[in-house]
Amino acid sequence: MSIDSRTDSNSPAARSCDTLIRNVSVIDGSGSPAYLADVALAEGRILHIGSTPGALADWQATHVIDGSGKVLSPGFIDVHTHDDTNVIRTPSMLPKLSQGVTTVIVGNCGISAAPVTLKAEPPDPMNLLGEASAFSYPTFASYVEAIKQAHPAINVAALIGHTALRSNQMDRLDRAASDTEIAAMCEQLREALAHGALGLSTGLAYGNAINAPTAEVLALAEPLAQAGAIYATHLRSEFADILEAMDEAFRIGKHARVPVVISHLKCAGVENWGRSSEVLEALEQAQRYQPVGCDCYPYTASSSTLDLKQVTDTIDIMVTWSEPEPAMGGKLLADIAAEWQVDLMAAARRLQPAGAVYHCMQDDDVNRILSHPASVVGSDGLPNDPLPHPRLWGAFPRVLGYYSREQKLFPLSVAIRKMTGLSAERFGLAQRGLVREGYWADLVLFDAETVRDAATFADPMQPAEGIEAVWVNGALSYLGGAQKAPTELRAGRFLARQAGVKVATKAAIAN
Repeated sequence: MSIDSRTDSNSPAARSCDTLIRNVSVIDGSGSPAYLADVALAEGRILHIGSTPGALADWQATHVIDGSGKVLSPGFIDVHTHDDTNVIRTPSMLPKLSQGVTTVIVGNCGISAAPVTLKAEPPDPMNLLGEASAFSYPTFASYVEAIKQAHPAINVAALIGHTALRSNQMDRLDRAASDTEIAAMCEQLREALAHGALGLSTGLAYGNAINAPTAEVLALAEPLAQAGAIYATHLRSEFADILEAMDEAFRIGKHARVPVVISHLKCAGVENWGRSSEVLEALEQAQRYQPVGCDCYPYTASSSTLDLKQVTDTIDIMVTWSEPEPAMGGKLLADIAAEWQVDLMAAARRLQPAGAVYHCMQDDDVNRILSHPASVVGSDGLPNDPLPHPRLWGAFPRVLGYYSREQKLFPLSVAIRKMTGLSAERFGLAQRGLVREGYWADLVLFDAETVRDAATFADPMQPAEGIEAVWVNGALSYLGGAQKAPTELRAGRFLARQAGVKVATKAAIAN
């Protein structure tokens, strides 16, 4: 991609802009087909779209880009991330920028960087966000200020983690919270909502939240409706009890009168394979009565801390890190157990605390969930993992290249809607997610014929192919091609919750 830094017209009547992208195929994030256009950017926004040939021929621009043969779409919105501390500590955010992501939503799975006051080391799985030194935001307002001071290269919106709130208020996490503790958690949640948090997230499958009864979450979700916020949940089970776990999530949403987002919806475990139709039918039934949606990532393997409840010999489990046994990173748990001449459970206990990739899903289930109209895309990448799941660097180009172009699971316009317009609508991100005049200029230019994920399980830290350029709030923030590097511009912002958040119902999706 070449950028001409000269103005393209000397006519005194010409209109001017900061950036002009000429002759580009626009897929606008609404699900509509592509159309050819010239797109002008100014002061961080999309100033004008000329959708007839030569419509902007007399315009002047500081930077002119020939988009011939390329696609211009909204920047991708990663709705499920664990970049909470990384947007501050590593603000260049190359793993996300390099795949076209312009906005991340942090605070998922019940774990968030704020509000947090640690008494010791961060409890599992909050340790996925970093060491104790990374948690220095006792209020959500202080976290928002830290983001503003860090000037990250991408936009940041945030959920508040249930486990983080429990850690703040409880002496131990293997029990239900008392009424007094719940009241204190609600007060912290209200402070966060007042400063723009999107809503509440839970990770009820994890050991430090699983002992929270439904009543505890019902009480904690009550402040959400008044703030126009949402409830996002890593279900209490993604295995055999998934339908019961979904019913719990729907009950919480109904009680609090708020939209529900099921995080990384999947059918995990060999005994659960093939149940995606049943799971999606349950989701559709719930959509008849309340706003419900889900996100998913485009892989058949999950990744988290090494969970003893998930240790099994029916799937491959790759250890990604281990504090007491760092040399075991990158090896299969079964091979480690054989090397140590112990069973799988004994090996897992010796490795803890540790991280793991679980090859626990089936292609047909992933395809069915990913293609469902209620699904949007989230990477669920773990940026602090020394050997991360390739989704950290490759989730979005994988949807474009593998699932849309090669597998033809859905048209390119549908793929982009699942990563842009529908995502912005679901999480209440105003004037984002669409190529529209007046909207913020979060944009990605890519080659639809070559875009693909390059990250693999063996070599996961690889930038995508085919991403030509990325703009965040109108600033050219990443250049692809042979360069594959961020520019010096970091124009990301904290995105506060906007009023009118909604999750599309089945009827709305059908339209």
